[in-house]
Amino acid sequence: MSSILHKMSLSASAENLSTDAQSCDGGSMCLELALEGERLCKAGDCRAGVAFFQAAIQAGTDDLRTLSAIYSQLGNAYFYLGDYTKAMQYHKHDLTLARTMNDKLGEAKASGNLGNTLKVMGKFNEAIQCCKRHLEISRTLGDRLSEGRALYNLGNVYHAQGKQLGRVGQNDPGHFPQEVRDCLLQAVAYYEENLELMRSLGDRQAMGRACGNLGNTCYLLGDFTRAIRYHTERLRIAQEVEDRAAERRANSNLGNSHIFLGQFENAAEHYKRTLALAEELGDAAVEAQACYSLGNTYTLLREYRIAEEYHARHLSAARKLQDRVGEGRACWSLGNAHAALGNHEKALYFAKEHYNISKELGDVLGMATAQMNIGDLCKVLGLPVDATPSPPQDSATAPRTPFNALRVRRQSMEQLSLIKITPDAKKREGEDNSKEREMIRGESEEGDNPSEMFMELVARCQSDRMDEQRASLDKENRPRKLQRSASSGNKNPPPDGMLEMLNMISELQSERMDSQRAELRPVQKTSKVSKATSLPGLRPLQTTSTRPEEDFMEIIARVQGSRLDDQRSELPAAKPKERPQLDDDFLAFIMRAQAGRMEDQRASIPLKESVSNKASNSKK
Repeated sequence: MSSILHKMSLSASAENLSTDAQSCDGGSMCLELALEGERLCKAGDCRAGVAFFQAAIQAGTDDLRTLSAIYSQLGNAYFYLGDYTKAMQYHKHDLTLARTMNDKLGEAKASGNLGNTLKVMGKFNEAIQCCKRHLEISRTLGDRLSEGRALYNLGNVYHAQGKQLGRVGQNDPGHFPQEVRDCLLQAVAYYEENLELMRSLGDRQAMGRACGNLGNTCYLLGDFTRAIRYHTERLRIAQEVEDRAAERRANSNLGNSHIFLGQFENAAEHYKRTLALAEELGDAAVEAQACYSLGNTYTLLREYRIAEEYHARHLSAARKLQDRVGEGRACWSLGNAHAALGNHEKALYFAKEHYNISKELGDVLGMATAQMNIGDLCKVLGLPVDATPSPPQDSATAPRTPFNALRVRRQSMEQLSLIKITPDAKKREGEDNSKEREMIRGESEEGDNPSEMFMELVARCQSDRMDEQRASLDKENRPRKLQRSASSGNKNPPPDGMLEMLNMISELQSERMDSQRAELRPVQKTSKVSKATSLPGLRPLQTTSTRPEEDFMEIIARVQGSRLDDQRSELPAAKPKERPQLDDDFLAFIMRAQAGRMEDQRASIPLKESVSNKASNSKK
């Protein structure tokens, strides 16, 4: 647990958990449960620790710092248990709380934890953004230790991305595509910055980790001399701090680098030291790998007797581990070693064993190689060649197993380069390049059934109703759209009468769109603090759900619950017959129309002119 806590840059500690949660009984219970969960996680029992942390969240607390520490610890515990989805969820909760409290250091640590989790999940672009945010905040705060962690995490993300991109195809170190090289060069830049910062801080263990990763990255880039220099420094630091596991890794990496430089004697010495350390640590898997590496190294040195001894030890270790892939690889190597020593009978035996294991695993290329070896050995021994097993003609007749159905990187054990001595812990599953199958409907010689054709057209018309209920459509264009869809799906168009009926159904159904809409109340804007109250474990939240999405779905369910009656249509009620009042209404209408005509028929008299005329006449 200690190594994973260091990687995840743990932000929660007993001191952080014990500060500000004494306001009520529930808060005290939450704190006690969280402290017990932290103790169990530090003791290595992460599953029990997770149970206590979950109980602490159920108890609830109003202290945001305590809750943030619980989220951070839960994320780390789930990361250690391999449940990366839940780890990401709780690290996001921690990040949300840190931003709510305006805790920059907490935000930096939560961003780093989230970036590491996203890296393991293969979401490299998101991981890079989180780690860069971690680095930016750390530099703003002047926290050099946090800055060093951010630099190391960024190097890890680019390193992992480069290795994943390089798994496509079989490329030797130094012969990767430019895209892979760009990622590895970015990793080297961040690792070197981290190394220089750790040198200034005097952190020897952090320096050792940086040197080991720099050596591995330079190895992938094909710069083996530089890789040896970094791995040598890593070995020296591991010996100083008495880290046996790191010393074993450094010796193995040095052996791999010396192989590429043609320095086989030096490689053999480092592999022997790796084997001794693996035996000391009791690591059977690493011991088997070291034996295989030594067998290959002595084969390159043309010392086949020693090579045969190490390959035999590798076969024995693989059988104890029930590693069928390792067994097949050991049988192939032993067959080659015995053939070089002139022991053709033993070579034939191991070649047949190799063939049987390859057939069991579905390794088509391995079966073909074993069959060729068997044929050559039968010719040397004077045995009939027809008795040798025949390889499959194509991959379609081979067993459908991950070795021939999902091959990506390791196509065959025999095509492995000698330096590729460390098998992957997990087999990567490739992607099946399955072709799209076209559904072809056979035509009946007796003609189409009208009822079946009708049901088919109805189904086709109803299939587009989802989109019609989301956007307003032009009623005039809908019948033509229906006609095109119906005519394009069937070579024999329906009769005109049936098509008109379907168009009428489509028009009637389209009017139901507005009645099926649900009116939602406008959502009120909430502050950051109100958003934080929706997090699990925060006491002010008075709701039964643990996620805002569940509250939203409940609202929709309540609103949509009344849609059934809205979708029903009522028949118009029959109106009672009334006596027509046509005459009275007609006469009243005429009277109202004629009422305004009297004034229009009157003539206006000019009053001013008449008065002036009378005045002039009187003067005369």
